[in-house]
Amino acid sequence: MADRGCLAEAEAAGESPALVLGVNPILGWRERLRAGLAGTGASLWFVAGLGLLYALRIPLRLCENLAAVTVFLSSLTPKFYVALTGTSSLISGLIFIFEWWYFHKHGTSFIEQVSVSHLRPLMGGTEHSISEPGSPSRNRESETSRQNLSECKVWRNPLNLFRGAEYRRYTWVTGKEPLTYYDMNLSAQDHQTFFTCDTDFLRPSDTVMQKAWRERNPPARIKAAYQALELNNDCATAYVLLAEEEATTIVDAERLFKQALKAGETIYRRSQQCQHQSPQHEAQLRRDTNVLVYIKRRLAMCARKLGRIREAVKIMRDLMKEFPPLTMLNIHENLLESLLELQAYADVQAVLAKYDDISLPKSAAICYTAALLKTRTVSDKFSPETASKRGLSTAEINAVEAIHRAVEFNPHVPKYLLEMKSLILPPEHILKRGDSEAIAYAFSHLQHWKRIEGALNLLQCTWEGTFRMIPYPLEKGHLFHPYPSCTETADRELLPPFHHVSVYPKRELPLFIHFTAGFCSSTAMIAILTHQFPEIMGIFVKADLG
Repeated sequence: MADRGCLAEAEAAGESPALVLGVNPILGWRERLRAGLAGTGASLWFVAGLGLLYALRIPLRLCENLAAVTVFLSSLTPKFYVALTGTSSLISGLIFIFEWWYFHKHGTSFIEQVSVSHLRPLMGGTEHSISEPGSPSRNRESETSRQNLSECKVWRNPLNLFRGAEYRRYTWVTGKEPLTYYDMNLSAQDHQTFFTCDTDFLRPSDTVMQKAWRERNPPARIKAAYQALELNNDCATAYVLLAEEEATTIVDAERLFKQALKAGETIYRRSQQCQHQSPQHEAQLRRDTNVLVYIKRRLAMCARKLGRIREAVKIMRDLMKEFPPLTMLNIHENLLESLLELQAYADVQAVLAKYDDISLPKSAAICYTAALLKTRTVSDKFSPETASKRGLSTAEINAVEAIHRAVEFNPHVPKYLLEMKSLILPPEHILKRGDSEAIAYAFSHLQHWKRIEGALNLLQCTWEGTFRMIPYPLEKGHLFHPYPSCTETADRELLPPFHHVSVYPKRELPLFIHFTAGFCSSTAMIAILTHQFPEIMGIFVKADLG
């Protein structure tokens, strides 16, 4: 009766009853024939080739030609075999080197990639050739692609640095570009979203700034900002651009942001008075709100970098009270870092109590800060030898579980905190649970872990135990969703090329790398043996041919 009820509901919903019960739908004879031919295509070609050779064995004189080849091979000298095996070893060695380089650069085997993309369709190995638009396999593919898209969403780095005062100074000193074009292009899109609206044409200065945010060349953007200030001396976004990109010190950036704040507050009050007149005025108010919040946040970051931490904390708290809907900016992560610098751990715990909630998105800053607070209570007296003898106390178990939770969320962070990998400047955008987020977190929070005695020691002793709790292969997680498989590709686009991207889980070497390495070694060994012992190797060859 239950099955009949399910079938009735499925028919009423317009779904196939076979799909509801988990049974594969019945295919027609054409589909079955096509599927059978696709699965046996390679076998049919092989059998056909053998049959053709057997039929043409007498016209082609295969037996006589095979005997002639055997005589020719038996008359060859050992020098020929030395040259043959040496050449084979050289070619296979070059293939091995190329495969190794391609694997480390792109994360896949070149030979496998070419085989799958070009040879497999020719041999009839397409698996989804009969998938209908509404079939379960096609639905699973679409669900997987949507999940990958959501997992690989990039976020604005809450602690991103200043381009002129920090990123550009790094370029001047090292000659390396710390930001990728993809990262800067995402920032340009963010600026256009936050700092522009449909009513920009009403103010000439905003029209100029709208073009400035789309400009790729930094000097051209700075020039456009000065043009906007000539048209309107109270253009807040022009001051923002100059503070971000032209100021070479944090002091200069703060001075320009204060000018932007003065202009931004005036424009914001004016927009508040006109917000109910039309939808265009409401959009203009949203834009002016975004500008004002951005300016105050960057002023708080300037105060934090210049050592005025309590002032920075006050600005951030006021922002979170005045504009609570703008939680997507993750201002609480800036607040957490400043409170940790003040060593106000009770206030840090209060912030975590509000934002470390199951209904809110997690981040490395949330998870690792929670682990740091629990580690702080036991790390100064923790000893691996003592813990192995007497066991872990309740507080130590809580600290270890918090570390395991943080490592499961982002397994790349411990290597940077323990200085097993060198840090670089964090990007302007991060991928949660990826290497980019780990760099951004460790760049700002490493000092807080070092300040607490024994915290890094406890982390070093316990973090690898996380991987014994996570199922492998990573089909499901322990405390979080399974680790996404797309982080490496996105991190390679966000991080500069001189950085060695951290990959989890560690990739296994493809089959063709093992094959080419073994073939190169074996042929090289045969070439050496043939060169050193030509008579003995010649006897072996003649014995095999005989």
